[in-house]
Formats: sequence, structure tokens, C-alpha cells
Amino acid sequence: MAIYIIIAVIAAIFIWGIAAYNRLISLKGQTANAFKQIDVQLKRRHDLIPNLLNAVKGAMQFERETLEAVVSARNTAVSAMAGASPEHVAKAAAAEGVLSAALGRLMAVVEAYPDLKATNNIAQLQEELSSTENRVAFARQAYNDTATLYNVTQCQFPTNLVAGMAAAKEVELWEIADETERAVPKVDLSMK
Repeated sequence: MAIYIIIAVIAAIFIWGIAAYNRLISLKGQTANAFKQIDVQLKRRHDLIPNLLNAVKGAMQFERETLEAVVSARNTAVSAMAGASPEHVAKAAAAEGVLSAALGRLMAVVEAYPDLKATNNIAQLQEELSSTENRVAFARQAYNDTATLYNVTQCQFPTNLVAGMAAAKEVELWEIADETERAVPKVDLSMK
């Protein structure tokens, strides 16, 4: 009778080990997928930027340094995402932060030109870019949620006993690298 209990305990441990291993592999795949969803949205963002720049370029000849800053930041962000992975997110996040800041400056300049702002083409591109920014934010949130679950699961006992066999490694979260993105916006609703 004792031999059956020992066999049952060994079988239960073996089945648990398989389930824990498969859970880690599943979470690893979900984390990679969530990261690729960010990549998809950032590609959409990167593809919209040249169209917006071409639309405003003619009217903003003397704002050349703003346009060049956006182009440079976009190229850096595209390069950073090309080599990025869930294990190495910080460089891509920093490059995207610089791009966001440059786009913010561009949008502020566009707002300063009423004729440019009224152009249907530019308004449509601004709306597309704004929609894409929301998609990027949601994709980042989904990635961070999945990555956090993956990181926590592989550190919890007893799952951490099989984490090495599943080649589970902690992944970085997508964090705000640019302090200007953390700044609280100033809103003045007074009728001055």
C-alpha cells in the first residue's frame, strides 16, 4: 500500500512539474507576442510620420530644425526597435520617448500655424497619429501586464524550481524613459 502512495506522490509531482513548465512557456510566448504587438503599433506610427512631415514641410521651411529632430528621432526609434526584445526593452523605450518629445514639439509648431492646422490632410494625419499613440499606449500596457505576470510566476515557489528548465528569464517592463512624459500637464481654464 505504501508503494502506491509513493508512486502517486511522484506522479503528482511529475504532473505538477509539467504543468508549471508549460505555464512558463505559455507566459513566455504571451510576453513575446505582447512585445510584438507594440512593434506593430510603433511601425504604424513610424510609417505615419514621413507623411505628416511631407504635409507640413512646405509651410514650415523656417522650422527646419524641428522637422530634422523628428526625422532623426524616428530613424533612431526604428533602429532601436529592430534589435529589441522583451529582455532588452530600455533602449527602445528611450528612443520612443525621444520620438514622442520631438512629435510633441512638431504638433506645437503645427498648432501655431492656423492655415496649416486647417488643412484637411494635416488634420487627418494628426488624427491618425493620435489614434496610433492610443494604440501604442494600450499595447504597452498589455505588454507590461503580461511581462509582470511572467516575471512574478517564474519567481514564485515552487514554480521557480522549474524556471531554469523552461529557460525563463526576467523580462524588462516598458517604462517611461523621458521625464517630460512624466510631467503633469498644466491646464489653465481661466477666462483670462
